[in-house]
Amino acid sequence: MKNLAIVGATGLVGSTFLKVIEERKIPFNKLYLYASKRSAGKKIEFLGKEYEVIELKEENIKDDIDFALFSAGGSISTEFAPKFAKHGAIVIDNSSAWRMDNEVPLIVPEANPEAINDIKKGIIANPNCSTIQCMPVLKALDKAYGLERVIYSTYQSVSGAGMNGLKDLDRNLNGEESQNFPYQIAFNLIPHIDVFLDNGYTKEEMKMVNETRKILSLPELRISATCVRVPIRYSHSISVNVEFKNEFDLNELKEILRNTKNVIVEDDVNNKIYPMPINAEGTDEVYVGRIRRDESVKNGVNLWIVSDNIRKGAATNTVQILELFL
Repeated sequence: MKNLAIVGATGLVGSTFLKVIEERKIPFNKLYLYASKRSAGKKIEFLGKEYEVIELKEENIKDDIDFALFSAGGSISTEFAPKFAKHGAIVIDNSSAWRMDNEVPLIVPEANPEAINDIKKGIIANPNCSTIQCMPVLKALDKAYGLERVIYSTYQSVSGAGMNGLKDLDRNLNGEESQNFPYQIAFNLIPHIDVFLDNGYTKEEMKMVNETRKILSLPELRISATCVRVPIRYSHSISVNVEFKNEFDLNELKEILRNTKNVIVEDDVNNKIYPMPINAEGTDEVYVGRIRRDESVKNGVNLWIVSDNIRKGAATNTVQILELFL
C-alpha cells in the first residue's frame, strides 16, 4: 500500500479529499496532513485514527510519500510541488500553477486518462472546476461528431472561492458587506471571477478556453467563455453551446451521453426534469439536460451541465487521478 500526503488538509477541498478517500475506500499505509503554520498541531480524526497537522516547510517533507494531493493555492504549489516531487512523490495539484505547463499532464479521467503516461516533472495538474465538469460530455461528443466551436456561460457557486466565498454569502445574508468578493453576492450576480486580462476576459474564462484545448488535444478549437458568480453555495451550472463538424441525430446524441461514464442525463422537460445545483450537491457525477438543437446554426446543440464543484470539480477528480495509478 502507498503512503499519501494532503497539502492544504484543513481547507475546503483538502478536507473533502479525506471524505472522498474514505468513501471510495482508497487503500493507504501512512497518511501525512500538511497545512500552514497557523494550523500546525491541529488534530484531525480520520478513519478512527487521530492525525496531527504538520507545518508545510521543506524540512518536514517525508521521503516515503508516494502521492501528494495538493489544494493550497498557486503560490504554495509553485514552491512546494517540485520539492515533494524531488523527495519521490507524485504530486496531483489542484491549483492553476501547473495546468498549462507543457511537461505537466492536465487530466480528467473520463476524458484523457492516458495522459498519466506523460509525467516528466513528477506533477499532474487537476483542471479548473468549471472545465472538469464539461470534459466527459465534450469528449464523448467530439469523438462522435467532431467539435467545431464551444461557447461556455457559467453560473458558479460561491464555494468556488473557498471558505471565504461561503463566508461572504453568509455575511451578506446577515446584512454585512463582502470581504472576498468585490460586491454583495447575496441576491446578486457578479460577472467577474479572477482578474481581468488585457483582452477583456477574466483569467477564469481563459482558463476554460486553454484547459479545454489541452485536455481534448484540440489546440485550434474555437472557444469562448463568460464566467459569472451566483449566490449558490455548492455546484456550478454551465450553459454550453456546441457546434459540430458533422451532422448529428439528437436522440443518438442523448444515447451517447447516457452511455458516458459518470454522466447522468436528466432531460425530460415535460416532467420538469433537468439538472439543478441543489440536487448535484454532495455527488460526484456530471448531470446534463436541456439538450436541444441550436436552430441558429447547421450542426449546433445546447446543453445544461451541472456538477458539484468541490467534489467532481476538485477533490473527487483529484482522487480519481490517484485511482488511475492504484
